[in-house]
Amino acid sequence: MYKIPLKTFNWFLEVQTPCSMHAHGIEDILYSGRSKYQEIVVAKLCNVGKALILDGKIQSSANDEWIYHESLVHPVMLAHPNPKRVLVLGGGEGATLREIYKHKGVEGAVMVDLDEEVVRVSKEYLPEWHKGSFDDPRTELVIMDGRKYLEEAEPGSFDVVILDLVDPTEGAPAAKLYTKEFYQLVKKVLKEDGIMVTQATSTSYTLDVFTVIYRTVKEVFKKAGGYHSFVQAFDSTWGFVWGSEGPDPSALGPKDVDELIAKRIEGELKYYDGTTHLGMFSLPKHVRRAMESQEVVSTDEKPYLAPV
Repeated sequence: MYKIPLKTFNWFLEVQTPCSMHAHGIEDILYSGRSKYQEIVVAKLCNVGKALILDGKIQSSANDEWIYHESLVHPVMLAHPNPKRVLVLGGGEGATLREIYKHKGVEGAVMVDLDEEVVRVSKEYLPEWHKGSFDDPRTELVIMDGRKYLEEAEPGSFDVVILDLVDPTEGAPAAKLYTKEFYQLVKKVLKEDGIMVTQATSTSYTLDVFTVIYRTVKEVFKKAGGYHSFVQAFDSTWGFVWGSEGPDPSALGPKDVDELIAKRIEGELKYYDGTTHLGMFSLPKHVRRAMESQEVVSTDEKPYLAPV
């Protein structure tokens, strides 16, 4: 019989959909404040450890942020023949930079984030995430709107573009960073053999959003696909969508991935390898069918938004 624990918590309730939420016991609040754009909280939660929470949504947690960030970065980086210059939009914690710099051939990365306060808080409270990546001489940190940066950037400037953004919800900073027009700007800054990837929300409780992001990327790029990984802090399998004119991470087999990791990555990855890659890209039948049947394309005029 389950026994009620003697220790009781204050609770953080994260709303996943208008019909569901996940409760996390709070052990400690390390930081709480508000920037010009959003509420920022760093809290220690009893199941997933220290977590960055923006506008009531967990962005990453100590116990599994490496699952999310390795999933976001390494499939597209390994699919590219020789990624040297990488652009990150979002990624305030610095963990995406951390994973990029595990690739020995990377010569520089530009990180563009709208919210300087998120970066400041992450530098101070999340050193395990960034591990000094902000101070790496290869890093160029730019505080500005990511879309404006793309509009002003030189065409063909980057080998890889990684979109580590908050979800496209009404009024959120990233509401129009998942549209056809936005992905056309991403394509503009990529080299001919470049590749992009975006976080694409849950393949479980927001499957419609995931499939619309896929359909929208497919509208812009010759090749597009999706994959997912389970992240405990998100209480869900979490989706990622990639697009390119050439490189194709779904074409890599387990042996290919393991050989590329051994050749191109410095240090050992905690989550991602050839076997894990195979599982990530083996999407369930109902997800594949939903992707194939999706006809909605998100546009600036009519952006498709996630529920709040």
